[in-house]
Amino acid sequence: MIRTIIWFVFFWCSLISYLPEYLIVKNYNSEDRQFEAAYRKANKWSRLLLKIAGTTIEVEGKDLIPEKGPILFIANHQSNFDIPLMISAIPTRKGFIAKRELEKMPMVSGWMRYLKCIFMDRSDIRQQVKAINIGASFIKEGYPLVLFPEGTRSDDGSLKTFKAGGLKLATKSGATIVPVTIDGSINIMQKGTLLIKPAAVKMTIHPPYVMNGKDTSENMMAIKHMIASALH
Repeated sequence: MIRTIIWFVFFWCSLISYLPEYLIVKNYNSEDRQFEAAYRKANKWSRLLLKIAGTTIEVEGKDLIPEKGPILFIANHQSNFDIPLMISAIPTRKGFIAKRELEKMPMVSGWMRYLKCIFMDRSDIRQQVKAINIGASFIKEGYPLVLFPEGTRSDDGSLKTFKAGGLKLATKSGATIVPVTIDGSINIMQKGTLLIKPAAVKMTIHPPYVMNGKDTSENMMAIKHMIASALH
């Protein structure tokens, strides 16, 4: 319980302390400059959040990430800590397809916008289409994105249904798809509780996936099998 209290106090106090820098970045006249500044800050902040939580991380397959070109990372979703894990452990700048609720978080949503994050309302088909089109344009411009195709966190760590619609981010942008398995983050904070516990997380970066035809459901199922192969 003490660890949880310390973590949440640090979370909000650090956000407040970052406000002057946030306002400075807001006035940058270059979106790429904003992105780079926000990513450096997010990387540092994510590492601190994970350290306070008592998280140890093992990453396998970093050499499989393409050195250039548009990229779409596709990962399973076990915990609220998956975003800081992806930011700090995967050595590639990136934004996220995030749930609409995060847009309401003060300051957090502002930094996320600098990172080219897309807030998606999964209950609104028209808004989803718009979000995918915006995300595809970001990827084309050189801003990789992370997609959690389950759409929500897993209750028990097992894989849920992977929604295929997100693959349009790749088909519309020509992005290389890089599957990532996150194993163990559920033990940091399980869905339905705010209690934070020390945990060991293993992240496996798989070889880039090559789309087989245009059937998004079939391709997403193959990606799910790749991710499942490294999940214990």
